[in-house]
Amino acid sequence: MELNLDGVIAQTIQLALTPVFVLVAIGNILNILSNRLARVVDRSRFLQETHARTSGVEHDAVVREIRIVDRRIRLINSAMLLLVMSGLSIGMTVAMLFVEEVFHASLQNAAAAFFFGSIALLMAALLSFLRETRVATNALKIPATYLELERKL
Repeated sequence: MELNLDGVIAQTIQLALTPVFVLVAIGNILNILSNRLARVVDRSRFLQETHARTSGVEHDAVVREIRIVDRRIRLINSAMLLLVMSGLSIGMTVAMLFVEEVFHASLQNAAAAFFFGSIALLMAALLSFLRETRVATNALKIPATYLELERKL
């Protein structure tokens, strides 16, 4: 079997550009999530150290924040897992495009399914990221005394 690769590789590379751009976006989102996770883990360590030294109302506040941090860590980890799965699915899509062109295999439906799956995983990851940011924002309550709402500025 003689393979005719003239122009096939260049054409396949052009066809694979869209999935690769999605892969770049996934990498950027993973970077953002990694930074958020690092900050949340640092906060978790601080709170765990503070936990043993507190009591009463202050202890209750620390426990509440530890629970919020724990939820944020789980949401970030969930988003990262979904993004990695999406990235792997994108990789399978690109691989199938090349296999299809080089070996004249009929993999269009499988490649489309992997691409659709990767987009669905990406959307699920973004929803998990949105939930994490909502948890973080809701936990950030600035006391009214700091706002000095009675003052006209």
